[in-house]
Parts: sequence; C-alpha cells; structure tokens
Amino acid sequence: MQRIRLRYTKRGRLRFTSHRDFQRAFERALRRAEVPMAYSAGFTPHPKVSYANAAPTGTGSEAEYLEIALTAARDPEKLRELLDESMPLGLDIIEAVEARTSGLADRLTASVWELRLDGVAPEDAERAVVAFNAADTVEVQRRAKNGMRTFDARGAVASLEAHTAQADRPTDQPCAILRLVVRHVTPAVRPDDVLSGLRAVADLAPPVAAAVTRLAQGLFDEETGTVTDPLAPDREAVTAAPADRTGAATAAAAKASA
Repeated sequence: MQRIRLRYTKRGRLRFTSHRDFQRAFERALRRAEVPMAYSAGFTPHPKVSYANAAPTGTGSEAEYLEIALTAARDPEKLRELLDESMPLGLDIIEAVEARTSGLADRLTASVWELRLDGVAPEDAERAVVAFNAADTVEVQRRAKNGMRTFDARGAVASLEAHTAQADRPTDQPCAILRLVVRHVTPAVRPDDVLSGLRAVADLAPPVAAAVTRLAQGLFDEETGTVTDPLAPDREAVTAAPADRTGAATAAAAKASA
C-alpha cells in the first residue's frame, strides 16, 4: 500500500467552503482521476483519506494537508496533476509527496496567519498589537455547544506583528496587515479569537470582517520562532532512498565476494 501526502489551498470564494464541502469535492476528484484508492473495512467502506487540522470555514489557506492510501503505486506528481485538474478552481492541489515517515499530524503544531484589516490604520493596529503582546493573559469568549466559553487567547500566540498593507488595489481606505503565529493548543486559539483579544485590550474593532489566510502550518521551532515545512522529512527520505539502496547493494556485493 502506498501513502501520498498532499498540500492544497482554499482561495478566493472557495474559502467559504466547509470541510465537509471539501471532502465531497475531493472524493469526486478521486473518482474522476481514477485513483486506485484503498478502502476501509466494515459495513460501509469509505476511501482511506486522513485530513489534518482543517482551516475554519470562511478563512483562506495556502497550507492544508491530507494523506491518502493507494492499492497501487502512482507517481506523486502525476497524481497531483490529475487531482488538481478534477478539483474546482480555488481548491488547488499544489504539492504531493510519497509518505516515507510517520506522524504528519504530529508535525502540525503551529500555524502562520495573515489578517487583512480593511478600514484600520496601521498605527492603530500597531498600538493594539503592542498592548496584546504586553499582556500576560487576554481572556476572550467563544460560543461552544454548551454555551459561552472563556479562555486565554494570549498564551498560544508565539508572535504577533502589524504591517502596512501593500497598495494592491486603488482605495483611499486605510488597511493594516497582522502576521500571526499561533501554536495548536487545546482549546484551539483561532485568528478571530486574537481579534477579540485585540478588541478587549485596545478597543480595536475593524469596520468590516477581517480577510484571514493561513500562510503555513507545521512544526514550531522554539529557537527560531518559525514554522517548518511538514512535508520536508518525506522529501528528504525520498531523496536519500536511492543512495541507501546503492549502499546496501554495495555492501551485499562486498560480503558475497569476501
């Protein structure tokens, strides 16, 4: 059985698709591309697809991940092309690698988010960010199944910075960009929780909903404060495999001639 790990996006209007919507679209793409999927056992078999830490509905993403199991080996790049052609524009399959290591979900410990705040002056955003970063705790509330839940939104935030938006479209309205690195903790701290925290500590209230995009997710490096690529170990293992096989063959030949 071959396992393939895929990176995909949610762009444009497709950011409003739910995780269930994506699942349906992806399973249709698997059928169109005639992917030799492995299926679960039991009364109602389903394709072996493992999703990892999907972004909330309404947020864009450049870094969503999943893993599929195949009954026959396929070239990862050719498989990526076939699946991407079968997916709606905006749900783009942008990377594929054969799984050579275990624990993909364990390597998704933090996310990098970009929050575009239209109508917010960069200096106002900067003041709010300074206040948030200076706080030991920032309590926010979120509605859960059992009612309102209060939790700390500050502890999970590894870094929060404010930037001036690039002039990518003609407008007289101010715009600030927040760059946010959040550890994946329980309960999960989402970008909208951080926005609630900024409102609590600095009365920052954007006049329109923030445009939120996940730029990356992976293993958080405590020393550098960066988020590493979760597929890098698999790519490195694939690159090292031919050398390992050559070395093994050389050793076997030497042993046979001894």
